[in-house]
Amino acid sequence: MSERSLDLRRSWHIVRRHWLPVGVMAALGLIAGAGYTALNPPTYASSALVVLPTSAHDIATQVVVAGSDPVLAGALHNSDLGGSLQTLRQHVRVTEVTPHILSVDATARTVPTAERTANSVAASYVSYVQTNGSGGVVAANLFQPAVDARGTPLVAMLAIACGIGALAGALVGALCVLARFRGDRRLWRRDDIADAVGAPVLASFPVWRPTSAADWARLIGSYNPAVAQAWKARNALYYLGLLDVISGQTPGKDGFSVTVLSLAADRRALAVGPQLAVSAAAQGVATTLVVGPQPHAGNTAALRSAVASDPPKRSGLKVAAADDGVPDPSPGGSLTVVVSVVDPTSQPVRTSRTSATLLGVAAGSVTAEQLAIVASRAAAHGHAIDGVIVADPEPADSTTGRLPQVTRSARNLIPNRLSSVRTES
Repeated sequence: MSERSLDLRRSWHIVRRHWLPVGVMAALGLIAGAGYTALNPPTYASSALVVLPTSAHDIATQVVVAGSDPVLAGALHNSDLGGSLQTLRQHVRVTEVTPHILSVDATARTVPTAERTANSVAASYVSYVQTNGSGGVVAANLFQPAVDARGTPLVAMLAIACGIGALAGALVGALCVLARFRGDRRLWRRDDIADAVGAPVLASFPVWRPTSAADWARLIGSYNPAVAQAWKARNALYYLGLLDVISGQTPGKDGFSVTVLSLAADRRALAVGPQLAVSAAAQGVATTLVVGPQPHAGNTAALRSAVASDPPKRSGLKVAAADDGVPDPSPGGSLTVVVSVVDPTSQPVRTSRTSATLLGVAAGSVTAEQLAIVASRAAAHGHAIDGVIVADPEPADSTTGRLPQVTRSARNLIPNRLSSVRTES
């Protein structure tokens, strides 16, 4: 049962994550429902009752007579129904209610038309049998005229058809999304990312997506982090033990340096390092942003161009492009953020020697295998991953990633036998 619940929860997260195609299909279904209603508008039905004398024994014959062409032609001639005899025949039906009562049922697009049609046909039948004495009938009377048409109003039918169409479209869209993305192995949740790396998620925030040198220069020179994002960056630095050093409370010591790794296949995560450096500078920390040696120049070409050709000017922030390693951090309260891109599928993970190493990961961009390779190879070269920063976190993700799986497993919650309240084991 638990596996089924987890599977349903995962399916729900997939549908929520890809809400756009589901919404498009729902909208198409709604339009289809509206179109169906326009092509098949609702009809109203009304009935008029005709009473026959007790001398009438063959009621079946009278049913045929009431729906015959002479009676229907008389109804068309004596009223303003309009249309043809064939059309009228399609909308009129005569049935036997009792051995001496006939029901003339008529349908139409509007209530007045349905009532008028039923009354006209009933009056034509009464006139016909009284005049012609068909079947031995000498008298017939309109027992109850049609006064109350029954049917579904147009607005109600439109709402029902649109609702059913939207629901059917959303269901089809959800099934298509599940069929397409059920096997997607990319990681979206913070806990899953932390489990794959074996390090906690220190912060998560939306990132810019620069595509040119001008975009990168704009990010570095004029980006102002929101209060919430600046606070998250501060907490990440606090976790790494940087606050005392970079705030100058530890005199005589060199500044702190941190490498922010990102994967070559994860282009969104490239902005994590620059935004972290800008956030630190915005909080009064003397910061240097260094674009380290890059074997994958295509990923950082625009960033290196923005840094090397015309370095953006920003108070408290210096930028540099290093091809031969990272310069030593300045003594006293300063921070050096090194941006490095690696491709675990084609090369060993070698980074510059810095005080700490962070991994920038965009939600839904990489798999657990890719992250595990980066973490293991970085550790093999003396650069253990100290923490993770998640870019563009999934809005529907309620996890934090603060505790990797090993730590969470040691704190499993079990039911209390006395109160059924979950407590820590």
